[in-house]
Amino acid sequence: MKTMVRAALLAAVVMPVTAMPAAAQSKDAARFGSRELVQQISLSPDGSHVAMIEPVQGRGSAVVVADLATGTTKVVLRSSGHPDRLTNCHWASDTRIICNVYLIEKLVEKLAFTRMVSLNSDGSDLKVLSARESANALGMMQSGGSIIDWGPDGANGSVLMTRTFVPEYSTGTHLASSAEGMGVELVDATSLRRRTVEAGRPGVREYISDGHGTVRIIGVESVHEGGQRSGHLVYSYRLPGSREWKKFGDLTITPTGDVGFNPYAVDRDANLVYGFDDAGGRNGLYSITLDGTLTRKLVFAHPQVDVSGLVRIGRQRRVVGVSFVTDKRTTEFFDPELQKLRVALGKALPGKPLVTFIDASADESKLLLFAGGDTDAGTYYLYDKKTHGLAEVLPSRPQLSGTALASVRPVTFPAADGTPIPGYLTLPAGSDGKNLPAIVMPHGGPGARDEWGFDWLAQFYAARGFAVLQPNYRGSTGYGDAWYQKNGFQSWRTAIGDVNDGGRWLLKQGIAAPGKLAIVGWSYGGYAALQTSVLDPDLFKAIVAVAPVTDLETLRGEAYGFTNYALVDAFIGHGPHVREGSPAQNAAKIKAPVLIFHADEDLNVGIGESRLMASKLRGAGKQVELVEFKGLDHQLEDDTVRTQMLDKSDTFLRTALGLPAKP
Repeated sequence: MKTMVRAALLAAVVMPVTAMPAAAQSKDAARFGSRELVQQISLSPDGSHVAMIEPVQGRGSAVVVADLATGTTKVVLRSSGHPDRLTNCHWASDTRIICNVYLIEKLVEKLAFTRMVSLNSDGSDLKVLSARESANALGMMQSGGSIIDWGPDGANGSVLMTRTFVPEYSTGTHLASSAEGMGVELVDATSLRRRTVEAGRPGVREYISDGHGTVRIIGVESVHEGGQRSGHLVYSYRLPGSREWKKFGDLTITPTGDVGFNPYAVDRDANLVYGFDDAGGRNGLYSITLDGTLTRKLVFAHPQVDVSGLVRIGRQRRVVGVSFVTDKRTTEFFDPELQKLRVALGKALPGKPLVTFIDASADESKLLLFAGGDTDAGTYYLYDKKTHGLAEVLPSRPQLSGTALASVRPVTFPAADGTPIPGYLTLPAGSDGKNLPAIVMPHGGPGARDEWGFDWLAQFYAARGFAVLQPNYRGSTGYGDAWYQKNGFQSWRTAIGDVNDGGRWLLKQGIAAPGKLAIVGWSYGGYAALQTSVLDPDLFKAIVAVAPVTDLETLRGEAYGFTNYALVDAFIGHGPHVREGSPAQNAAKIKAPVLIFHADEDLNVGIGESRLMASKLRGAGKQVELVEFKGLDHQLEDDTVRTQMLDKSDTFLRTALGLPAKP
């Protein structure tokens, strides 16, 4: 089974890459610029089939259904990628699939919309699952809903999904609907029959079910005048068998992080909810009973880092453990059987220590999992508990087969104030790690962090001969409140100072050759790449910024008119740091040549920020080039575009650092 399934599925790959002319492009750019073969995958309730979203030439994608016994495949749904994009697909039953479609439409301005569709696993009977919008609606329904539960029976084709109710205007009739806000419906994925389970209610941000078809928790956010979000949520719960809501607790979203208990998952059998809250300055996992006593218990906390995720499995999404990241991501299983399996998989899959359980059959006898590492982009497997068999389904990036990947090692380096800053160092395969051209690559966010494992950007630059340092500067998440500080914008001097200290460390250690140090970043990482030269104009000799924030007032203005404006406003803050921490307002200080990439449908960071930055740099007599991509958003989900970006950035860095061309 192992060989047959893998060979058959690879033969059905629909991802051939259209790239730049061979004379203008490195093979490395094509290999690493190609998106991963499996963008998302799910297992049918009976464990016999998988549904995968695979990239299609350029920016499109397709849903491929594969029979795991025979290896036969069929493309059942396609999206063009402009503007529609498939984001995830899951099985409502053994024969019915539900997919989420993301698209951007320009009305008065560009807005993101989602809609859910359902179809048979052979591609027939495609229907829109999201509720239809009324012609009399007084507003727009941007969200097409999300699945919160697979229904009372778990695999019968009915799902619990959220719905945004929009009130309608009336012209002398009583038929217009006054329902408003988020509610929950039970929807049959085939017939589209729908029944309201929770009526729409203004301010609702979240419903949490018990995994067996019953909504147990609701989160309602208060709003300011004019409909602005406040960031303060009140959670309520229900006793078993009751429809009455009881106050549960409060959660407040602040610029420095969440304050209060944040519920994530209800365990029906234990009658409790799992969630995250402060545990000595770091996130810990707690449980609170839903029996009226609200008995609270610390389930797991780590003394050095945040608990960063729940590990859940099966169609009921039962909680089986937690994960956290020290040097590498680790899972603490509460389920003894899964803990035993993890140990066995570690022995069976050497070199692939990062194991994630992706999905399971309805009876959990078959588990779909992913295993990878730093020098292995990863592979999907099917484990059969009954036979103890492990079958390979598909590699994540078959285009990298035969490519020697670079090893990644955790490192720490000292900040100017002596604080040890953690990070990851990727060295070119076969290198002695000395006297190399080097790149500091700060992550985006800023509320995020880098982790050990495969990173397509870092691996590309390592394949081109660069050492790559990815620092988890102060302002990163995962290390507790004190490390996060105010956030990466309000505490920009500390965050950017740490990034610069990473570059100085590379030089001091002899890893980076003198005069051969560059910086590359995406989103907040692009902001950091530009802002580092405001603090130290002589450190980096070349700057590459992808979709960067360049002006904090402009970023604030991008949220104006949206309901989250007050939250964005508080996150950015007010004071001298707004101008001092904006690269576009300090362009005259930047000495290094700058290359910027940005897409014109980016809703995370508007392309106007890069246009402003380029204009300011040109006005100051600096060297800058802005490359704009049409019809894409923040992630640049296009094989051709990513290939072009990698190839052009490599050429730019080599020219700026005085390096010889490389084929």
